[in-house]
Amino acid sequence: MLYLDNSATTMPYPEVMSVYAKATEVYFANPSSLHKLGSEAESLLNQSRKQVALLLGVEQQEVIFTSGGTEGNNLAIKGAALANQHKGKHLITSMVEHPSVLESFRQLERFFDFEVTYLPVDGDGFVSIEHMIRALRDDTILVSIMHVNNEVGSIQPIAEIGQILKSYSNVLFHVDNVQGMTKVPLNLKNANIDLCTISGHKFHGLNGTGALYVREGVQLLPLFSGGSQERQLRSGTESLAGNVALAKALRMASEKAEHHSIRLKQTRDKLLEELMNIDGVIVNTPIKHAAPHIINFSVPAVKAEVLIHFLGEHNIFVSTTSACSSRRKAISNTLIAMNKHQDIAKSAIRVSLSLEQTEEIIPPFITTLSKGIEKLAKVMR
Repeated sequence: MLYLDNSATTMPYPEVMSVYAKATEVYFANPSSLHKLGSEAESLLNQSRKQVALLLGVEQQEVIFTSGGTEGNNLAIKGAALANQHKGKHLITSMVEHPSVLESFRQLERFFDFEVTYLPVDGDGFVSIEHMIRALRDDTILVSIMHVNNEVGSIQPIAEIGQILKSYSNVLFHVDNVQGMTKVPLNLKNANIDLCTISGHKFHGLNGTGALYVREGVQLLPLFSGGSQERQLRSGTESLAGNVALAKALRMASEKAEHHSIRLKQTRDKLLEELMNIDGVIVNTPIKHAAPHIINFSVPAVKAEVLIHFLGEHNIFVSTTSACSSRRKAISNTLIAMNKHQDIAKSAIRVSLSLEQTEEIIPPFITTLSKGIEKLAKVMR
């Protein structure tokens, strides 16, 4: 099997599954309970939070455990907008954000009378800092820009945006770092980020785990009403085993990134080179300033879903757009925003690598892909 859909989800590390099982079996008590078992569970929860905070370079109390990227983005965006609407009702994001971000803004527009500016991107998927500066207003309270685009891998100028926003005291800065975490370094404090989302299953953790960095002093309106868990920002009994697994996965992936990030980029670059030599393939991922694990390309002569099924029959697994929208067979909004032709946007394929993969994956993938394109293009003429 050749699994090349790591941006949709990664295979959990065996060590992560092991600590999850142990925590489930031994530390099953509610961390909010006052008895000894509850105290032991609470202590382990605090240890996990401390480790995640250390790896993110933030304070322990600034880490809020969530169920993943979608919840984290919703809490950050809706929570920040609704809690700070007395300062203004203008929000800024980009046209190429993840659906969980875009739909959050659309709900704020539709149901809560916020005004949203959707920043355009250039042909490589990059936001213009000049466009953002022009969009800022006296009533702007939130800017949300993703770090790494989940479809094409463009790395946005987060640090530069953060430095500019330092001069706007009423503006909070949220970053969706689900795709960038452990792949593309980002210093949250230096980049002046107020809110940052991560998701465990993108770095070999488990589905249903994640965290939201909330800078000390930032006000959010909780999405869930209930108890006082997670600084009263995320009520509900914590998933202790899930949070332990998240901390373990983040530590392991961060350590592996230190040793294998150069190799990962070399593998990506070699794969890009091979793809550009195949007739009929159009590479959509920017050559420069792109994440080392994502490649997006199109084969306009072949339907994307047909090519994906062909590769799947040969035990090679890739995807089309974001996994959150791929089953709807929707055209790629990201590629349309990049001013790509509809035929290119409709036929987009995403290959996403893991830190463990090497150049050994390239020959079988390129050989099978070439055969598939040749065979399917003839059928579809």
